[in-house]
Amino acid sequence: MAGEGRAELTELWQRRWPRCPPVGHRLRDPYRDLWVRFHSLPESKRYPENESEYTVVLGRYNTVLDALFTGGDIYVITSAWTSAADAPPSRSLTGYWRSLLVNDDPDPEFRTYCHLFVVRRPWRSGCVDALLRDVADDTRAGVLITDTGMRRVHHPYDGGADVFLPTSGERDRLRERHADWLSSHPSGL
Repeated sequence: MAGEGRAELTELWQRRWPRCPPVGHRLRDPYRDLWVRFHSLPESKRYPENESEYTVVLGRYNTVLDALFTGGDIYVITSAWTSAADAPPSRSLTGYWRSLLVNDDPDPEFRTYCHLFVVRRPWRSGCVDALLRDVADDTRAGVLITDTGMRRVHHPYDGGADVFLPTSGERDRLRERHADWLSSHPSGL
């Protein structure tokens, strides 16, 4: 990704989500009014144990992703967390976007950086299934999937997905369509 593209993405993110860096688990608090969480398995089960359960997990992820992105392109944002300010060399040539200092500890060994990588692709159901399966298995984390205008954000995690929409009305409509995938906890977690 060219430097100009990186700057444009950063500006776009800051315009759409100014109260939070592009770190999925940090979006919920400042954007609670635009947020809904869907669980990946019935009864809020966290991890799939067999292919039948993986089918349910991927089906739920893709159903929501289809509702958000059908007919358009998406950005798939992945992250690498390190104690080094420089992006990991093995991935730095593939879609590097930016690095964020997320824990500024006085001891350099305890500083934490989040290095973000982004690719653009046309959305089609199933196109990120390998990545989503890794997320479901908790071998990948910090994934964000957005439209190219960054108005809608899908943050899958092991156990479900946090979704952020442009308006609370749009959020409510999506939540109602998939009410049986919601947590029974009053906070929505």
